[in-house]
Amino acid sequence: MHDTNNIFAKIIRGEVPSSKVYEDDKILAFHDISKAAPIHVLVIPKGEYLDYSDFIAKASKEDVAHYFTKINEIASSLGLAEHGFRLCSNNGAKSGQSVFHFHTHILGGANFGGVV
Repeated sequence: MHDTNNIFAKIIRGEVPSSKVYEDDKILAFHDISKAAPIHVLVIPKGEYLDYSDFIAKASKEDVAHYFTKINEIASSLGLAEHGFRLCSNNGAKSGQSVFHFHTHILGGANFGGVV
C-alpha cells in the first residue's frame, strides 16, 4: 500500500520544499539533496506508485510514455545529452529502494566508468 505521507508525496503536495527542475500535471523533477553525482535529479510521478513494477502495472501507457519521454527532455535541459548520463530506479527494499514512491534518478556530470 502506498504511504501518502512519504517524503515524495509531501514534496508533491508542497508540504516539503524542493529545488524544482521541471513540473507538469503528471510528474515532478527536483534536485536530490543527497547528491551522488555533480548533477543528481529525482523524477517522480504524481500518481501513487510504490515502485517501477507498480508503475508499469498500474499507469496508463500514455503516462508511462510521458514519464520516460520527460526524463530524456529533463536530462537534455540539464546539458547531459552530449556527455551522457545514468538513470537508476531501485525496485524494492532489497535493491536499495528507501522511499516507496516510484522515482528515477538522473545522474550526470561525472565519469561513472564500468558496469553497475
